Amino acid sequence: MTEQLVDVGRGITLAYEELGDAGAEPLVLVAGLGQQLHSWPTAFCGQLAARGYRVIRFDNRDAGASTHARFRPPGMAAIMRRRWPAEQYDLADLATDTAGLLDALGYDDAHLVGVSMGGMIAQTVAALYPQRVRTLTSIMSTTGARRIGRPALSTWLRMAARPPRTREAAAERAVQMFRHIGSHGFPFDEAWVRERAGVAWDRDPSPAGTGRQLAAIFRSGDRTAQLRAITAPTLVIHGDRDRMVHPTGGEATARAITGARLETIAGMGHDLPAGAWPALLDLIDAHARSGQDDPARCREGHAPTRSSDASTSS
Repeated sequence: MTEQLVDVGRGITLAYEELGDAGAEPLVLVAGLGQQLHSWPTAFCGQLAARGYRVIRFDNRDAGASTHARFRPPGMAAIMRRRWPAEQYDLADLATDTAGLLDALGYDDAHLVGVSMGGMIAQTVAALYPQRVRTLTSIMSTTGARRIGRPALSTWLRMAARPPRTREAAAERAVQMFRHIGSHGFPFDEAWVRERAGVAWDRDPSPAGTGRQLAAIFRSGDRTAQLRAITAPTLVIHGDRDRMVHPTGGEATARAITGARLETIAGMGHDLPAGAWPALLDLIDAHARSGQDDPARCREGHAPTRSSDASTSS
């Protein structure tokens, strides 16, 4: 994949990559808090493309090579008190960036797959721009409701630590963080985590963007009512070992979106371990194809359903 830059409007430029046949169904992967486009593993993207999709991964605003805001990010204490600069954007702005990316690339609509904050962004696109979303897959995400999907205290303490100042420290921080929040039911790939952290540091070593993205989540508040407006066929995926976004976040998301289906992957935490790829790929692919076959099936007002746990072996 070749990284490119594109103007998506309102003074925002996004870095993106595409993989797969140009005439295939477009499938957009939306990254999480502080994560860059490479947080979607290239091999994972390749397997999606092999299933017949035009895969697009990109850096959100304030990440990687995309446009970074210039205002000082609010600190954790200010965010918790809901105090931020007047310039602070929210999830709706990030959703508009994503819709602008579709415009810039010439796609009327696409399948959206988002993880964590990326799931929140994808949800918001589906709510605000329903005609742009063929299907929605929300992974390890939540609704923004208080006391729902909250991180473990041990996770909060790690998030509040001072940001690393060197490439080596950033890699070590990533390893320690993902050992904590990652999938304890699957092998941990330390080499890949270190490599990804190094690439992320080389592309954008500043932690300020992550602070502004975190403030965007908090500024958006409880989006439960907004999610009820979603008409796109929706799949919600969550791991039962998630320490960053408690599984109640996935449950609440599925309850809020009419017709949504919740799939739980046993042993998965807040990452995309290779051992879980078969389950994830099958779920994403089957959902996208079912949306193509019957786009009205989740628009008929029936309650969200919960299927049996999905599990894989490494």
